[in-house]
Amino acid sequence: MSKADEIFVSNLTDIIQNGFWDTDYSVRPHWEDGTPAHTVKRFCIVNRYDLAEEFPIITVRKTNLSNAVDELLWIWQKKSNNVRDLHSHIWDAWADGSGSIGKAYGYQLSLKHIYPEGEFDQVDRVLYDLKRNPLSRRIITNLYNHADLHEMNLYPCAYSVTFNVTGDRLNAVLNQRSQDMITANNWNVVQYAVLVHMFACVSGLKAGELVHVIADAHLYDRHIPLAEKLIKAEQYPAPEFVFNKKDDFYSFEVSDFELKNYKYTPLGEKIEVAI
Repeated sequence: MSKADEIFVSNLTDIIQNGFWDTDYSVRPHWEDGTPAHTVKRFCIVNRYDLAEEFPIITVRKTNLSNAVDELLWIWQKKSNNVRDLHSHIWDAWADGSGSIGKAYGYQLSLKHIYPEGEFDQVDRVLYDLKRNPLSRRIITNLYNHADLHEMNLYPCAYSVTFNVTGDRLNAVLNQRSQDMITANNWNVVQYAVLVHMFACVSGLKAGELVHVIADAHLYDRHIPLAEKLIKAEQYPAPEFVFNKKDDFYSFEVSDFELKNYKYTPLGEKIEVAI
């Protein structure tokens, strides 16, 4: 069975059985009907995925690869903060009348910084170092810019990535301050697995390990029945991940990525999202 399923189900089980409930506290998130959205959480979950072994997509429900990659390219390739550049509607609740989500996500990656070697934005600096100084221990991106937080419609959740090369393998540590496990966990894992594959490909490396560190891994109260259903859902082997190899990071398109033999258990219900 998929190792991503094993990790995901283990996380859900741990949170339900051993998590801390915030029902006695006032909380910011709420449901569309205005009801407070309370959670049960575990502090600091660390998951490891060997991308050379299999692609980390769950099968207990479907994770939409195309939409996940589309959002990834919106942030890391287009470096956009406007939902009009995105093909899905997952960010609509956080956008203003012009479509902007403020100085968040792609905006931060687009900012140029001065280095001894010249001026780079964060993405181009990663590409520069992976090709010219792959053994550097300073290949880091960070979206959590405190000076701009007041102009972000949502503080970054997945906010920092540390890239590290071991031999010919590119590894990455994804740091996430907060994770809605039902709506976003495997979505983010899939995205950053794809990102590691992309950076490795254009840098002459192989995809290695993705480590996902989640400070606040939580389940919303209305998601508990679904989490219990997913824990018991049928699991399938991981699909084969294939993509068109390219030399230019900025030439990748959503259509370049594909899953072969992706079998999954149909969810059969819409997931309510807390905002």
